[in-house]
Amino acid sequence: MHPCISTNTGLIVAELVVGTRLLLDLLSDDFDEMNSFNRSVSFNRRGLSIGSPRVNRTTSWVSRWFRVLVVIGSVASFFLAASGYMYVLPNLTQAFHGYGVLSTNASVARCDVFDGRWVVDDSYPLYNASECPFAEQGFNCLGNGRTDKEYIKWRWKPKTCDIPRFNVQNVLEKLRSKRVVFVGDSMSRSQWESLICLLMTGVEDKRSVYEVNGNKITKQIRFLGVRFSSYNFTVEFFRSVFLVQHNWVIKHGPKRVRSALQLDTLDDISKEWIDSDVLIFNSGQWWVPGKLFSSGCYFQVGNSLKLGLSIATAFRTAAHTWASWVDTMIDRNRTQVFFRTFEPSHWNNRTLRLCNVTHRPLSETRGRDQSPFSNTILDVVKNMTIPVTVLHITPMSAFRSDAHVGMWSDKPSVSDCSHWCLPGVPDAWNEILLSYLFANFRHQLK
Repeated sequence: MHPCISTNTGLIVAELVVGTRLLLDLLSDDFDEMNSFNRSVSFNRRGLSIGSPRVNRTTSWVSRWFRVLVVIGSVASFFLAASGYMYVLPNLTQAFHGYGVLSTNASVARCDVFDGRWVVDDSYPLYNASECPFAEQGFNCLGNGRTDKEYIKWRWKPKTCDIPRFNVQNVLEKLRSKRVVFVGDSMSRSQWESLICLLMTGVEDKRSVYEVNGNKITKQIRFLGVRFSSYNFTVEFFRSVFLVQHNWVIKHGPKRVRSALQLDTLDDISKEWIDSDVLIFNSGQWWVPGKLFSSGCYFQVGNSLKLGLSIATAFRTAAHTWASWVDTMIDRNRTQVFFRTFEPSHWNNRTLRLCNVTHRPLSETRGRDQSPFSNTILDVVKNMTIPVTVLHITPMSAFRSDAHVGMWSDKPSVSDCSHWCLPGVPDAWNEILLSYLFANFRHQLK
């Protein structure tokens, strides 16, 4: 519930309680007075003293009951006001904002923008990947021969609100002199590419947008930064697939241990993330046995190897390490922090070899809307000091079996039901990111 609603509702309830207590006090006084009056009448009748005392008491009784009726009317008015307030205020709030993400310091959304459906919208896609030099060739499905184009025509529509339409000039101006940083795995890189391509549609001189070190986008490079020189801001990507430190040198460990994740230490490049205005994290795709235990990577806390630790427990430990780092190192007056949840894949079996890319979104999520990684992040951020907005994209992305790279990558012999085509689903993630960001702009991006 929005803080304003809860605060004003509290005032109404408090007034209602006061009014009720006054009513009860008056009724109690009247009942006592009536009992006393009856006793006095009986006594005065016996004493033959039945003049003015009785008249005064009757006047007082009528006056007091008049006050009771006034209080009853006030209480009824309170009930009507409370009902009308609770009914009208949410509608007024949405009318003022025009979308479901409200402007509050705590990044609280009145509407759950992640509860909705995909709708066809002919104004999509928002860019052409072949005209964006920062769209990785492996994600440019149309450029790689995909012929069906329905998958690029879907827009995410929340049930009870609207995401603001993407206005590139407005976004470019809002990001002027800012630093936007993505941290995570290749899914984070695809979202980074998506945002750059979206923003480049509003830049007249494409040469004014460039990678700061002259690097080409590769899968292994640890840092990529694209500068929009005309607006003096950068959009950066740091490759940190686990977020915590990966140690290659293991002392006194079993032969099967080739490396270890230091669960209590954040990645050594984390110092590069601090002085940012917008900071977006993700992790999860590499937290699987095939990329951990099968490659000889286990877990470590302090100097101790934790060979029996489950992946779920290790991920939760790493998430707490990340949360502690954010609470300690991030300036809440400057940096708006986001964590994007796990991105569901649509493989046909567990071997990750059979990939059936559909022509339309699924009608039901078939369990892919749930992820233990997403649940862990949602749970961890509850106890953080620094406000973190969780971009819970797991459910909305679970429908999009049609939007994966499939066979339309730069390596068509290898099917891919994990990564997403560009343009496509990551664009919707960025539209939601921007809607949250601008709702809090006057508070966070000063």
